[in-house]
Amino acid sequence: MKKIVLLLIALVSFFFHTNAQQTNTWSVEKANAWYEKQGRLVGANFLPSTAINQLEMWQAETFDPTTIDRELGWASAIGMNVMRVYLHDLAWKADAKGFKKRIDQFLSIASKHQIKTLFTIFDDCWNPDAAIGKQPEPKPGIHNSGWVRSPNKDVHNDSAQWKYLELYVKDILRTFKNDDRVLMWDLYNEPGNSGYDLTSLPLLKKTFEWAWFIRPVQPLTCATWYNNNELNEYQLSHSDVITIHNYNDAANLEKELQEKLKLGRPVICSEYMARTRNSTFQTNLPIFKKYHVGAINWGLVAGKSNTIYQWDTPMPDGSEPKLWFHDVFRKDGTPYDVKEIEVIKTLTGKK
Repeated sequence: MKKIVLLLIALVSFFFHTNAQQTNTWSVEKANAWYEKQGRLVGANFLPSTAINQLEMWQAETFDPTTIDRELGWASAIGMNVMRVYLHDLAWKADAKGFKKRIDQFLSIASKHQIKTLFTIFDDCWNPDAAIGKQPEPKPGIHNSGWVRSPNKDVHNDSAQWKYLELYVKDILRTFKNDDRVLMWDLYNEPGNSGYDLTSLPLLKKTFEWAWFIRPVQPLTCATWYNNNELNEYQLSHSDVITIHNYNDAANLEKELQEKLKLGRPVICSEYMARTRNSTFQTNLPIFKKYHVGAINWGLVAGKSNTIYQWDTPMPDGSEPKLWFHDVFRKDGTPYDVKEIEVIKTLTGKK
């Protein structure tokens, strides 16, 4: 009888210990100690110019290491040292082994250029229904015409289909949980976008639970991006490192940074830079430097994503806008704006 009681006590202790581990966000001290080791983080959201979306980037038939290597070389040459890169659950579902092999290959290329990677796992933005296979051609003049949500809308809305999402998240994190080429894990991009609002909160919570079960050595995060108090509260209170999206001018950015830094954790802006909204390298990079905040702009090389065009201002004739919305380089490696490159190089110490 005594042995049975001791066994029950041990099992209960194990349960509570395991549960605590699964739901424990990094301490403020641990997060800040990690951040101090990273140096100044400046980079871009990266999709090779030859890909229209995440699936075209990662599928075996269209994975393009030559272009990736060339374009990351351009980023490194101006001092960028981090890329934010989106994954997709269907790429894993179709070919988990090959997908992970290509992720490893990407990390090797990025590491060669002294670039670390912030992987984004789920995403609520743009087209609701992705499919494996040949991806659509870009629609002329339309921003992100072929970008796809992850997971698809029908999966997002049906928790009975989430088991494979759990397997996906855990497999990816387990495979790369100790990989020092990975900077961070952004578990869910802009939860609530595309009109989902609070219907994304259950999947967001599950994703954190799955990630805590694996508990990679890299920090976990989910960026705030719009005014939904319930979503924002969950994101901010469960992220190891605070991340934000801000496409506004320098004054607005500075105000938000001051607010977020009050939480005591490191802050990284994982999306910014929209020229027509007065979010530019010249105006905003100095603010990031002032507050020791990481800065990851949207877009590196103009390509099939069409992100030189504004979100809500299509140009159906496909002509080049006078003022690009996003992106830094043309496909031949020449900069859109030489003055921007000088600013970036100055602030990254490459000049």
